[in-house]
Formats: sequence, C-alpha cells, structure tokens
Amino acid sequence: MSVDPPASAYDMGHADETEALGTFAILVDNEPGVLHRVVGLFAARGYNIESLTVAETDRNAHTSRITIVTRGTPQVLAQIEAQLQKMVSTRHVQDVSRDPNGVERELALVKVRGTGAERVEALRISDIFRAKVIDTTTQSFIFEITGAPSKIDRFVDLMRPLGLVEVSRTGVLSIERGVETL
Repeated sequence: MSVDPPASAYDMGHADETEALGTFAILVDNEPGVLHRVVGLFAARGYNIESLTVAETDRNAHTSRITIVTRGTPQVLAQIEAQLQKMVSTRHVQDVSRDPNGVERELALVKVRGTGAERVEALRISDIFRAKVIDTTTQSFIFEITGAPSKIDRFVDLMRPLGLVEVSRTGVLSIERGVETL
C-alpha cells in the first residue's frame, strides 16, 4: 500500500487568474518626493509600471495628477489601488480602467521609412487612422496619432512591414466623462 506524501502548506493550488491592464488616476499633493514614493510602492512590491505620466493640474491647490498603467490580476489591481489610497500625499485614486465614464488617450510620434508603393500605403493607412503627417522627407514620414493605446498599437503594427523606424509614446492620460472631477 502506497501512501501519498503530505501536501505542502505552500502549495495553495491557486487558480490561474487572467491578468488585465489597470489604469489609475491619482491626485496627489505637488511636493518633492511624491513621485518617488509612488514609484517606490510599485518597485517594493514587484509591480511593473507599463506607462507613467505626471503633471501639475492646479498650481493654486498644489496638486498633480499621476496616471499609471500596470498589469495584474483583479486581486493585485485592487491591492495596488488600496496601497495608493493609503499614501499620505494622495488626495484621490480612481481606477479608470473599471470606470464606465473613464476615457484613456495616448499620443505617439511614429517615424516610417518608405518610397514608392510602401510610401503610398503608409499615407493611406495614416488617413484611415486619422494620423497627421507632421514631418516629411523624400525618404520618410513622421506621423502624429492620438487615441486609445490599442489604436496606436494597431497603427504601429500596420506600419512595421512598411518601414517602421521609430516610435515615441507619451503614456496614457485619463479623465472622467461628465462634470465629476478627480
């Protein structure tokens, strides 16, 4: 008769949870070290920041808005939100990715090399995506495109076989529809 070894207390048999992107808009006091503390929170817990934008939003109130895109399971994203809310300099945290009124946009500059048929196709695709030509030479274009990150990803994927040279992205910005504020 064989006896199975005892199960490990460390093997909890976690179900595979699907990771998703989470976008957090954080209103913070605009003071030295706040960004360092927010980024440190992510680093200390091993969370990756996929996009980060920061800017002062109200000079008189001394507030800045930080928008962070990260990836994790629903439980991890909830934990991130809770940790952000506990920070002393945080005035408000909003999970824009779960908010039906949330709007996310990004700006990208996309440089594409091309002549002949590839050049014509790049211009045709840019027209479909409403990308604006902001610089051109006889050998290349620089397109400016704004929209949801997925739209920019699709545009870049279509430009790759046509001679994609370089991409520069701002990172995600977010805001809530309607009259509500962060």
